Amino acid sequence: MVTILVLGNTLRDAVGENEIEVGLTEPTTVKKMIEANPDRLGGLRRFLVDRETLITVNKRIGSEDSPVKNGDVVKFSFQSRTSYDGTRDIPT
Repeated sequence: MVTILVLGNTLRDAVGENEIEVGLTEPTTVKKMIEANPDRLGGLRRFLVDRETLITVNKRIGSEDSPVKNGDVVKFSFQSRTSYDGTRDIPT
């Protein structure tokens, strides 16, 4: 089982829970785990696409491509103002 912690009201409202457990049959990535569980984790997709979530895997900063296996803890935290990541123009 992978424990998924959803931090912040914005993300919690999108998935409806603060803590979710998902079983994996084999190691995967954060993105594939979300895609494989659309009923429970589908609400997070929008925030991944818009780069409005900070992902950590076992207390280390991660990304949607980070590997995930049974026993891991994945945290999603809402991050506003992500346009400062260098991939978009800074709002004025």
